[in-house]
Amino acid sequence: MRVLIAPDCYGDSLTAPQAAAAIATGWRRSRPQDRLVIAPQSDGGPGFVEVLATAVGTVRRSRVSGPLAEDLDAEWGWAADTGTAYLECAQACGLARLGEPASPQTALAAHSRGVGQLVAAALAAGAQRIVVGLGGSACTDGGRGMVEELGGLSAGRRRLAGIELIAACDVEHPLLGPRGSARVFGPQKGADPATVAVLERRLAAWASQLDAAAGWPVSAAPGAGAAGGIGAALLALGGAVESGAQIVARHTGLATALADTDVLVTGEGRLDESSLHGKVVGALAAAARARDTPVLVLAGQVALEEPVWRRAGVATARAMAEHAGSVPLALADAANQLIGLSALTAAQFGDREENPPGSPRG
Repeated sequence: MRVLIAPDCYGDSLTAPQAAAAIATGWRRSRPQDRLVIAPQSDGGPGFVEVLATAVGTVRRSRVSGPLAEDLDAEWGWAADTGTAYLECAQACGLARLGEPASPQTALAAHSRGVGQLVAAALAAGAQRIVVGLGGSACTDGGRGMVEELGGLSAGRRRLAGIELIAACDVEHPLLGPRGSARVFGPQKGADPATVAVLERRLAAWASQLDAAAGWPVSAAPGAGAAGGIGAALLALGGAVESGAQIVARHTGLATALADTDVLVTGEGRLDESSLHGKVVGALAAAARARDTPVLVLAGQVALEEPVWRRAGVATARAMAEHAGSVPLALADAANQLIGLSALTAAQFGDREENPPGSPRG
């Protein structure tokens, strides 16, 4: 049987390549005769550059501002043949780069200046196309820090004139309102209700400047709220939104691999409603469903009811937390727990000749 292993990262526990290796190890324990194709994925969030690195060219490092006070080294991909730079906001202002637990104080203080420095580094390298992976940020500054590093909105637009600027986005949220950046993602970054209200007011004032600079309401566009509103700032600088999952899929040859696959195994840290809207699992499930290929999801946690993930084209969804017996153990021993869950799933899947698509016991 031909098995395509294509997970996203599992939060801060496992990168996508680490998760893919763990799934492959577990699968081989139960089904050593199967042919495995390993193709880790990303939707633009943490791991975007790592996943793309081997496919697009070389990895460069730049010293940039972190989300708080400390400078740090951020990696970005460079494809000299196409003049394309692949940046990842999480490298500069990700939650994992805070250096301390997220809190209301860090939610207010975190900024995106390092992302602007990465864009400047790409321009200095001669980039004609800049793809910025969005997701996993610690900041909710609407990309203001990034814009200021580029000299402001007017200067930034001039510097990027003639450059193809892409926001590789994993969410469809606008900048403001009940589905906006502060209210939806602020609590994940340590913001309490009072802090969320402050962040929303800040974003509302900034949104008017972004909209005026762009000449259209970029703050209301799908994806504007991504990465603490960096999506809106990229749009105001002349950028466009593309699916991060689809960008990675193209570069990793996912369509070709899927055409020759009997079963697809994917996963992420938490399978929830957002997984089905722009993220890796939802994108892969839709592509596999068109080919009648069963999809197995091995997630850190599963927060969707079975009818929901089945309607999305998923044959079975299993949680590492349930396999491990607790969320803390699943986080602390992520690789081994994912190996064990993969081995169990593979053992129960059986040959397609014996079990039709959708037969794994979840």
